[in-house]
Order: sequence, then C-alpha cells, then structure tokens
Amino acid sequence: MTKKQKKMLIRICIAVVLLLIAKFVPMPGAVRIVLFAVTYLVIGYDILKKAAKGIGNGRVFDENFLMAIATLGAIALAVYEKDTDLTEAVAVMLFYQIGELFQSYAVGKSRRNITALMDIRPDYANIETDGALEKVDPDDVAVGTIIVVQPGERIPIDGVVTEGESTVNTSALTGESLPRQVKAGDEVLSGCVNLSGLLRIETTKEFGDSTVAKILDLVENSSMKKAKAENFITKFARVYTPAVCYSALALAVLPPVVRLIMGSAPMWGDWITRALTFLVISCPCALVISIPLSFFGGIGGASAKGILVKGSNYLEALAKTGCVVFDKTGTLTKGVFQVLETAPEGMDAQTLLGWAAQAECYSKHPISQSLKSAWGGQVDTDRVTDVEELGGFGLTGRVDGHAVAVGSRRLMEKLGIHPIEPQRAGTVVYVAVDGVYAGWILLGDVVKEHAAQAIRGLKAEGVEKTVMLTGDADAAARQVASQLGVDEVHSQLLPADKVRQVERLLKERREGRLLAFVGDGINDAPVLARADIGIAMGALGSDAAIEAADVVLMDDDPAKIALAMRISRRTLRIVYENIVFALAVKAVCLVLGAIGIANMWLAIGADVGVMVLAVLNATRALSAGKE
Repeated sequence: MTKKQKKMLIRICIAVVLLLIAKFVPMPGAVRIVLFAVTYLVIGYDILKKAAKGIGNGRVFDENFLMAIATLGAIALAVYEKDTDLTEAVAVMLFYQIGELFQSYAVGKSRRNITALMDIRPDYANIETDGALEKVDPDDVAVGTIIVVQPGERIPIDGVVTEGESTVNTSALTGESLPRQVKAGDEVLSGCVNLSGLLRIETTKEFGDSTVAKILDLVENSSMKKAKAENFITKFARVYTPAVCYSALALAVLPPVVRLIMGSAPMWGDWITRALTFLVISCPCALVISIPLSFFGGIGGASAKGILVKGSNYLEALAKTGCVVFDKTGTLTKGVFQVLETAPEGMDAQTLLGWAAQAECYSKHPISQSLKSAWGGQVDTDRVTDVEELGGFGLTGRVDGHAVAVGSRRLMEKLGIHPIEPQRAGTVVYVAVDGVYAGWILLGDVVKEHAAQAIRGLKAEGVEKTVMLTGDADAAARQVASQLGVDEVHSQLLPADKVRQVERLLKERREGRLLAFVGDGINDAPVLARADIGIAMGALGSDAAIEAADVVLMDDDPAKIALAMRISRRTLRIVYENIVFALAVKAVCLVLGAIGIANMWLAIGADVGVMVLAVLNATRALSAGKE
C-alpha cells in the first residue's frame, strides 16, 4: 500500500469513528451538526478541493463536482429542514472515498504487476578498466565497447559474445522460462539475465536503440493509442455528465413548478432530494476507470507472454482479424538455410560458393549467412567493392575486380543471362561472374516447430484465410505452404508485389474483418505498415520491421498470434461486460431515483458498488495471457 493510500485509510478510520460518535452519542443539536460537518470535511475536503479546481479551470462536470454538489446539497437540505442528523450525506462521501481507495489499490496492483513483468531496465553496464570493473550508465556506452556481464546480472545492451559461455534467462522478453545457452559468437539481447558464467560482450547498438529500450518505449506509449471502446467512453462521459447534471436540475425545479401552477404543494424538499440522489447515482467513474484498466491489463497480460502490443486499438483490432498473411523466410521458417546442392559451370563447387559468399559479405540476410558458412573461407571485405543490393533480386558487386551477381532468376534475366533450373525444390541462388553464368546453389530452409500449430490455431480462432507471400521460388514456396496447411501462396514476389497482393486481399476481405500481415525482414516494412495490423518477429526481426509493426512477437513464435487473438477477445469481453453492467444498473437506479423509490443509500451502492465490481472485473484482464 502506498503512502497516499495509507493516509486515505487513516482518514476513513477517523471519519468512521467521528460518524459513529455523532450518530449515537447524545449531544446538543448544534454540537451534533458541527461534529457531522467536521467528519464531512475530514473525509471529503480533497473532493471539494478538486471540484473547486475543476470549476476554476472550466472543467465543471466531473465525478468530483457530482459528489460535492450532491452531498453539500443534502447537508443544506437537512439544515433547512432543521434536521440535525446528517448521517446520510456524510456516509455518501465516506463510502465514495472507500470505493476510491479500493479502486486506487486495484489500479496500483495492476500497474505494479505490469511493471514487474517489464522490470527489465538495466541500471548500469560494467566496463573493465585496468583490471577492475567500473559501473557506468548504459546510455554512455558506445557501439563496439566490450562490456562485462557477471552471473545474476541483466544484459544492459544488445551485442555479440566475444568471450565466455553461459545460460541466459529470456523470460522477461519472450515469456518463455527455458534458459538459452550462449557462447562466443552468439548474439545476445538486452533485458536477458545472465545465469551462470561470466560473459564479455561487444555492443552492437547504443542503449537507446537496444531491445530493452524499444520494449520499454512500446509498453510505456501503448496507452497513447486508444481503442474505439476507450474513445467511446471518453466521448460518452463528456456528453453524459453535463446531461445528467441538467437532468437533475430539471428534476429539482420542473415538478415543483408544475405542481405550483396546478395549485398543489410544490414539495421542494422531496424533489431536491430526488435530484441529489440522481446526481450520486449518475457518477460515471465505473466506466471511466474500468475500461482503460481492462485494456491496460490485457496489454500487460500479453507482455507477460512475449507479445508486445503498441496500443489498445491494436489489441481491439486483433479480435476482428479475418485474414492473416505471412512472409515465409524467418516467419514460418527459421531462416536457417543449409546448402543442399550446387551446380557450378566451369569451376568447382568451392569456387562457386566463394564468389557468392564474398559478394554477400556485407549482407545480414539468412541466405548470405548460410553461404558464408557453407564456403568456410575467410571473407576479406577489402577485396569487395561497389556492392549494390537490389530488393527482391539479389546483389551485384566486384570481387578482386571481377563483376559478380548473386540472386534470383529475375536478376539473371535482368542481366541477360538465362540460367539452368534445378529439379529439386528449395531456395535457389544463381551466380554470374563477369556477365557469364557460373551456376546455381540450392538451399533448404527449416520450417519452425510451431508453424503448423500456428496455422491450426488461427483457424480455431476464426481466421477465414491464411496466405503466404514470398520472394522465393515457386516450388519451394508451395512445398512449405502444403506442409503447413496455408490456404493461398504467392511466390517470386518483389517488395512492391507483396504490397500489391495485400492491397488486393484488403479489397476482397469480408466487411468488418481485418487483415494482419506477419513478417520479419526490412523488405516487409512497407507491407507491415499497409496492413490493418502489422505483426513483426521481434527477436530476430529487423529494426525497420519492428518499427513499422503494431504487434511484436519477442520470441519469433508464430503460434503466439492465435494467443494474442485470444487475449484480445477476452479483454474485449471484459470491457463489454463492464459497459453493459454499469449502464444497466445506473439506468435502473436513475429511474428509481427520479420517481422517489431510490434513496441516498441505494445511490451510493449504485455508484461505489458498481465501480468496485467493474474494477474487480477489469483486473481479470491481467490474467488474459494465462493458459
């Protein structure tokens, strides 16, 4: 419990004691009224202060104004009628504050749970100076610096292990509890905890661009992008609160005036009491508090499973997804290629691999990495010049002065070369040297363990169509699509072709259903941005793809998409439950208050009771990611 909450609890206890004394201890009427007034100020002075500040700032119609005018009106009415018992008015404020304390505790607990899940910000980085470790601010560590991470410490910045072997806990990023083994040459992400051995890591990014900083930024800013339900409640409250205030004023004035005109007793006290009761019932805090809390809880529950949602609007959109479009390499497949076969022309296989590997020396693409690995030689970047990467085609460059082209069949045809097609299915890389066809290299990609489960899971969640778009050869693409059960496949696509395919699918989708695109590479950024929902692979995906995406899967597991949709649906169900419940109870109680059946006690139950139940229900969204 926070210091502020403890102070409120003390005020509530003091107010309860004073209220009981004023109610049950015999004393003169004037003294009783003074004691009730003191009790009221002890428990309600902050509400009166906020209401006055709101009026001064031009924001009159809020819950503080409603409670202040209702309770002060009830006190004034009792004094006017020479009633020394102000229990009802003071109790209304007391129970309202009890409800506020409960709500504050529930919201604080939700935020603490999420903060604990995302408590991955490193406090320092270790740099070795003259044989001693010096703790420095991670923001001050330059790219290429060697940092030391001891057992039990959190990795502060993304980098590559240069020395040491250990296991790292990635649960804060991916939601997976199984530790990962790392050794020299392996990439490691900031936010992971080093469990066993000492690691020396060469940083590859500045702290502001590292994984941990991007995750924290995504979660912290997720509340900026509101769902339609949140926007509806915000707009609804702006109209609803003034409407009920004017309705209460009309209820207090019009019936007595009409009765006066008709020659009957106006009964001002009765109708003012009804109006004050009406005001207390009408307080919209149950909706204003519980709806954002539900979405906040849903986003937190998803974060615990390694699914980062950039805003509640995207969490809401996931529930309406009808078509999911996948990139292939690195999304449905691991992007770990193996050379299956080579067909050199006029040279041996090792020489063919050497031309391709050296030309690809600057590329980080999985195919480039596999070519370098298969060749096994030492890449010398000084021998390579004039490298030009052509998206969807491949690349060209000069190796030892020779013009080398490495890429797809399209690249060969663009250069006026007609290559020979391999008979086996797989990813084909063609090579040309000095404008002469040099042969092909056939690579095989490994399908991710959970890829087929991901497709089945999406079907179970009501997704009507799954599509795979790839720049790969048709035979390799269809083999993967058939293996996984994808409904539709389009191959040999350039980045612009992928955008056109998504544009077509957007036009063909059923009304009210949305399209999600799942990708990982820099070439996917335009498509991620064009889709209704862009989903990026976060652990191995490119920075551009993560930046363009609306949802990031931190462990690159496509099966998490179906889980994200389940979390979305459960969160929305909780939101709609709160909206329907709060509005229904308030509507009934407002009618009862207007006709004189509901009193102040029922009013406070309709307000505080509904708020407490709605907040309790909203906190269920925190467990939306638990299976």
